[in-house]
Amino acid sequence: MSVDYATATVVKLGSRIGARIDGVRLSGDLDAATVELIQGALHEHKVIFFRGQEHLTEDGQHEFAQLLGTPTTPHPTVTSKGVKSLPIDSEYGRANSWHTDVTFVDRIPKSSILRAVHLPEYGGSTTWASTVAAYESLPDPLKALVENLRARHTNAYDYAADRTDREIGAQGRAYREEFESTYYETEHPVVRVHPVTGERALLLGHFVKNFVGLNAAESQALFQLLQNRVIKLEHTTRWNWQLGDVAIWDNRATQHYAVDDYDGQGRRLTRITLAGDIPVGVDGRASTIIQGNAEHYSIVEQVARAA
Repeated sequence: MSVDYATATVVKLGSRIGARIDGVRLSGDLDAATVELIQGALHEHKVIFFRGQEHLTEDGQHEFAQLLGTPTTPHPTVTSKGVKSLPIDSEYGRANSWHTDVTFVDRIPKSSILRAVHLPEYGGSTTWASTVAAYESLPDPLKALVENLRARHTNAYDYAADRTDREIGAQGRAYREEFESTYYETEHPVVRVHPVTGERALLLGHFVKNFVGLNAAESQALFQLLQNRVIKLEHTTRWNWQLGDVAIWDNRATQHYAVDDYDGQGRRLTRITLAGDIPVGVDGRASTIIQGNAEHYSIVEQVARAA
């Protein structure tokens, strides 16, 4: 049974991003008022956290996810690791770079639900950044520039660019090969309009290949300038995991980074993503597919867009 709605409290963790919700036992039978509370907190705070959810199994996590939307398959290309959830496992690699989940497809997930399964004795925290706060912090001339820009995202990104072959290991290489087994490339607006809140957010992260109309050097320089806004400490929140923790983030308004500071210890979490819409820019133009069909991965959520 779910905890009574009256006992649920939202504890704000920072002025721009992050909140903890207390007094809720996550499950597939939460009452409608509690689900509404969770959805509202997610849209306001961008990432929300729950402690003490040790009772959750993979099935329970999936049943809860269905209350918030339509779960996708675990991943567009990595299909060998799970049926309901994707293991975020240090044995397969360490995604210690800033990204928004699965931006190389047209139907970017609207949110992700991450559950701690096995944790190292130290380290292994995760940091989230508000891409809404990043956009809002830009001076007007930069806003005018990025609102008219588009970027191409691909899954041909090397997570292990700064790691040796020995550090990656055989499992990591096999995971990388599966990750890139089907090539995806999608052109997205650099500034997307959130379909629920109407807020504007920077749509970037490590899957960006280049900005349309700019050469490689120009793309890299502008990308770094914008990313520096995203990861400004005032725009971030950092979560130190405990077993039983669950994090949910608005994938349309955040980036995140798994901190690789736990040496050779194991770290495993399970992730379920929820189907999202096709991003739309300030000019009303939607994202377009360059290569790859993601229909098997996810439906396209139909959203009554904010006025």
